[in-house]
Amino acid sequence: QVQLVESGGGLVQAGGSLRLSCAASGRTFSSYAMGWFRQAPGKEREFVATISKYGRTTYYADSVKGRFTISRDNAENTVYLQMNVLKPEDTAVYYCAARSRGVSTSPNDYDDWGQGTQVTVSA
Repeated sequence: QVQLVESGGGLVQAGGSLRLSCAASGRTFSSYAMGWFRQAPGKEREFVATISKYGRTTYYADSVKGRFTISRDNAENTVYLQMNVLKPEDTAVYYCAARSRGVSTSPNDYDDWGQGTQVTVSA
């Protein structure tokens, strides 16, 4: 099991940027593929981005492709989500998650979750 703590959320105007961080503790961080998901009020949790254990493979939701970048620093046990050109529809609680197998876009495939960080984008 790995413990995850997200940070970096906040309020930003449309067109702005934020960088989310997710610090991991517990098991060996490089043993896990990592993912970012988000959940807006009244909606299901949806996939945002995922990165493989050593960062060689990444996948993005179509809605964020070209605007968001997922990265990881295994020496710092941290995964990041750089979010640029933010839109009001990006408003949600953002969660990071860990998976002991390869990358996946399904939240059901992830074993451990953080508590989430709120991102609000004003028009």
